Amino acid sequence: MACFAILALLGLCSTEPTAAAGPSGTVAVIDGDTLDVGGARVRLHGVDAPENAQSCGTGTGSGAVWACGDWVTQETSLRFAGREAVCETVDIDRYDRIVARCAVDGADIGAELVSGGLALAYVEYSEDYAEIEAAARAAGRGIWRGEVEAPWDWRRAKRAGRSSSEAAPERVEAGGCAIKGNVSGGGRIYHMPGDPFYGRTKIDTGAGERWFCSEAEARRAGWRHAGS
Repeated sequence: MACFAILALLGLCSTEPTAAAGPSGTVAVIDGDTLDVGGARVRLHGVDAPENAQSCGTGTGSGAVWACGDWVTQETSLRFAGREAVCETVDIDRYDRIVARCAVDGADIGAELVSGGLALAYVEYSEDYAEIEAAARAAGRGIWRGEVEAPWDWRRAKRAGRSSSEAAPERVEAGGCAIKGNVSGGGRIYHMPGDPFYGRTKIDTGAGERWFCSEAEARRAGWRHAGS
């Protein structure tokens, strides 16, 4: 007992669980909160991102929506795909995924996602990112530029068979990330809401297509307007 007390004073004892060593290696992005790291499937601890099929409100008051889940996956890929990550295992979830905190160049991926408005703090499991989320909300970053249904509520509604608020990309308005970056025989071109082929253009992020929030963003990325 005396030995334990001495160790506690020296800070060598702790009642807090210690995270175990986890996977490391090149990152492949599955969605906004799920990665393959060195070939191991990892669910990021303490964050929850909109699902790929999830839509968000534009905040324009018109009831229009935009494909925020698809956009989040795309942005996460742009930031982290192909980079080297080091993870600390926290748990194993019911899908046999490793639940972990991961970092790239010393930066916490979960914190980066929440700060950029790409994910929510998953406070049911951790409050580590709650203050970061509050700052992102206040600044209107990413998904917080409009109206967002918490991903856990969206999934619960889908399981219950309730009609989702998601809508097809044709209903997206310019108030959100509504510009469609399409890859075709004509190269990399973008379509604005109201353009002749906007409605029939479908975005496949797996084929290198993507959403843009502004024309300036599309041009900086090397895309040209469909009408030019």
